[in-house]
Amino acid sequence: MKRNIVLCLLVAGVLITGCSKKEEVQEPVPVEEDVQKEEAEAPEFVHTYPLTGVGTNDSIDQRAVAVMVNNHTKARPQSGLTKADIVYEMLAEGEVTRLLAVYQSEKPEKVGPIRSARDYYIELAKGLDCIYVCHGNSPDAERMLKQGYIDHLNGLYYDGTLFKRSSERKAPHNSYISFENIEKGAMEKGYNLTGAPASFVFLNKEEIKRLEGDSVTKVSINYGVPAYNTQFEYDVQQEKYKRYSNGEQTKEAATSVPVLVDNVLIIETAHRVIDKVGRRDIDLQSGGKGYLLQKGKVKEVEWINKDGRIVPVSNGGDVGLIPGKTWVNIIPNQPGLTQSVTLNAAGN
Repeated sequence: MKRNIVLCLLVAGVLITGCSKKEEVQEPVPVEEDVQKEEAEAPEFVHTYPLTGVGTNDSIDQRAVAVMVNNHTKARPQSGLTKADIVYEMLAEGEVTRLLAVYQSEKPEKVGPIRSARDYYIELAKGLDCIYVCHGNSPDAERMLKQGYIDHLNGLYYDGTLFKRSSERKAPHNSYISFENIEKGAMEKGYNLTGAPASFVFLNKEEIKRLEGDSVTKVSINYGVPAYNTQFEYDVQQEKYKRYSNGEQTKEAATSVPVLVDNVLIIETAHRVIDKVGRRDIDLQSGGKGYLLQKGKVKEVEWINKDGRIVPVSNGGDVGLIPGKTWVNIIPNQPGLTQSVTLNAAGN
């Protein structure tokens, strides 16, 4: 009897051991490819670019550079706009807009055509502590530049040296500068090339998933003349906005690579014509209403000037930007957002 009990116990022990070994074999073993895939999907970056919120392992200490880019119909397509972290678009004289392209995370080989300075563009560049690049100036801008308000390179004094004329276009729509020459000119004048601007506020992945707003896939901005009206269209597949001038997509001159942006901020503010030429005074201090377009949605915001920078706010706090590139359109508050901006939902 005892012998039978011992045998039974031995058999049971073997069965239990067999089951345990079987269970151990069935446990999933991590595959090296899966581990590598997870690491690739969630890279760890040491730094974040302050004007784009994009992660990098490269240095982010380079100083920002702001370039006055011509937006006349005879200056299109331009060079270097795809590399800009932020572009500010607003009126110069008449209904003609100009662009202030700000570079910090990327350096285009060539930028242009370059156009003349206006005081309100200089103010925006100063707010980001940029080296300011222009070719020519209005009387008010000239005073600011001569008084040393901002570190700058003016093509009036470097035409044919740092600034080069293209034979393919006619003046004043043919002045260009390379980033190499921007840095060369800055060093010659003793300007610092390091010192990154303070960072904007950016959304993390979870905050992006919770974005609220009305669905808007197209926006049209009326500056008064069709040739200078701007449109943005949301590309669902790329999750970015394509930009158009009067229906023609904005692309790089040399490569036809399209301009793609992640945030479109449209704000209204007071504009006042101050001379017979049609030059303007544009209020960049008082704040006001705006639209912020992100991921195919639009949100009504306010804007304020915080230490010289245009910042979207809501309920007293900064509104975060999507990591990536930003385009800011500044329009007159007369007639204002409701009459100058058309928002269209999908299918409209």
